[in-house]
Amino acid sequence: MFGRDEKVSAIRLTAAQYIILAIFLVLAYGLWRLQVMQSDYYSLAAERNHTRNIPVLAPRGRILDREGRIIVDNYPSFSALLLRDSSRDLMADADLIAQGLHMDPNEVRARVRRFASMPQYQPIFLKEDITPDELAFIESHKNELPELDTIMAHRRLYPRNGFMAHLIGYVGEVSEDMLNQPQFELYNPGDVVGISGVERQYNSVLMGQNGSRQALVDSHGREVGRLGETEAVPGKPLKLTVDIDLQIAAEEALEGKNGAIVAMDPRTGEILAMVSRPTFDPNDFAVRVSKNEWNKLVEDPDKPLLNKAIQAQLAPGSTFKIIMATAGLQEGIAQDMHVTCNGGAEFYGRYFKCWISTRHQTHGFVDIYKGVYQSCDVFFYTLAEKLGIEKIAKYATMLGLGQKTGIDLPQEVSGVMPSEEWKLRNFKQKWFAGETISVGIGQGAVAVTPIQMARAFAAIASGGRMVRPHVTNPTDLPPGVVQASNVPDEVTIPLDPKNWEIITDAMAQVVSPVGTAAASQLKGIDMAGKTGSAQTISNMLKAKLSASEKAEHKDNGWFVGVEPRRNPEIVVCGLYEEGEHGDRTARVVAQVIKAFVEKQRRSPQKMANQSKDGKVEIGAVWTAPDSDGDTRKLQGGHFFVDVAKKPAVVATAAPGME
Repeated sequence: MFGRDEKVSAIRLTAAQYIILAIFLVLAYGLWRLQVMQSDYYSLAAERNHTRNIPVLAPRGRILDREGRIIVDNYPSFSALLLRDSSRDLMADADLIAQGLHMDPNEVRARVRRFASMPQYQPIFLKEDITPDELAFIESHKNELPELDTIMAHRRLYPRNGFMAHLIGYVGEVSEDMLNQPQFELYNPGDVVGISGVERQYNSVLMGQNGSRQALVDSHGREVGRLGETEAVPGKPLKLTVDIDLQIAAEEALEGKNGAIVAMDPRTGEILAMVSRPTFDPNDFAVRVSKNEWNKLVEDPDKPLLNKAIQAQLAPGSTFKIIMATAGLQEGIAQDMHVTCNGGAEFYGRYFKCWISTRHQTHGFVDIYKGVYQSCDVFFYTLAEKLGIEKIAKYATMLGLGQKTGIDLPQEVSGVMPSEEWKLRNFKQKWFAGETISVGIGQGAVAVTPIQMARAFAAIASGGRMVRPHVTNPTDLPPGVVQASNVPDEVTIPLDPKNWEIITDAMAQVVSPVGTAAASQLKGIDMAGKTGSAQTISNMLKAKLSASEKAEHKDNGWFVGVEPRRNPEIVVCGLYEEGEHGDRTARVVAQVIKAFVEKQRRSPQKMANQSKDGKVEIGAVWTAPDSDGDTRKLQGGHFFVDVAKKPAVVATAAPGME
């Protein structure tokens, strides 16, 4: 039985043949489908397998002052890229990469993990502004580390020593929190964007459009050729309203002090200068600030990252008396009001001292004029009692206190103007009449910013015309870019011309020999203003402190000045933290106003009016490209300019040049 051959049936043999035929038909169809029907698709896919898109970064636009002089520029730099479209194990190569780029291997791995969710064709910016030896490492390890590449970038070049840092701001890598915000939704991790100041406010203007370079790579990810390039579109230049000459004067005036200065043209709202101290160096952020450096800035008690011109919310002290005088005169109370200052007075069962009592003196008989230029507390205590908190709050709010000014800078704060409704809403408590007395001299719950005080004084000195401050003019912005703000560009506040004259004349007396800022008088300049000294802690608390502890809580000094006294061309608000007395701050502000007036008097048009032939001699210092077209060198010269003709050549001075 076992030796007998078994035969396969014809039916089974036929079935097997058909199965084999079906298999071959399926394979043939698949081959036809791949090579004929979808040949274009797979051809493109194959093309992508051996090409790589490498970004070409667009330089950010320059930032210029009102005269076209360069404030912020760019410089060429190389960055290290980590390409992720190869089959390399990036985690395994992290140690060697970190060693060559002087990085922590954990940092390399962390960046790979952070970008893991992004498409693999997008490279990772591993390290910016690499050194020559790091560049040489990448070039010499092309075979071992084909995932490493370099890219030429344009890094920000800011003025040194924190010059204008808070107004300009700085750039940095877009954070995950920022990517969730509407204005950054179109950006990708690793993109460099404006983080603060003008850099952030006008990021869409300054940031250009990146290009790309197509590279031919082999199966190991090594580049073997180039196929083409799409050029990057540079960002647009941004012209500010700031005057570098006035900015320098303001920076020098506040040197060695903590506080802020803001100078504005009351006629247009143009910011002419803005300083905040202490400052920081935005060049430290142009690449990537270290964690230790960042923590040092954040934990500094003097808050160097805070733009105090628009973010410091502090009691205005006696500068608030100008708002009080406006309210008292408009309500028909202050014109004929007279008090006798014996060094203090009692209100609502409590005795309130006048500042003059610290000198063991009195102001004697006081009217509205003397109340302003001698800054008599008793006069304004009495006026506050007569007005009441609601009328005080009405005029202060009308003049822009307790609300944002609408300046085109990010992160402006609103300050506080207390009222009965404010206290009930925030503290669920009733307003007590005694609190109004402290408000009358700019203490208590009142909190303002320097930009708010500059705007309020500008409105009063301009006869009631209040404008919105801005650091760029709409006409200097590219088409389609608008200054979004809920604050109207101009508001008219009803101000009786007689009251306007009383206030501005009284302010002019502040810098006279009988005023609180007598030492700040400028000969031949019609400057007016108001001093202020604001307590940082209450008198009750100060009385419990030792002498050394009291020294740590000195009063803040304020001064707001205008020139000329009526319809001014400039308003300058100065805050000198722990400056103790407003007269010290007045000297700081006077330096800025003096610089402004002297420059105005030196202007070609005014000088030409005194010239017989209509020509003036001008000395200039500027930077211009060298013969190679890249290197910019300092140049200078003197020119005779006919002011009646349009100049044929415009020269721009380099920032920080002597």
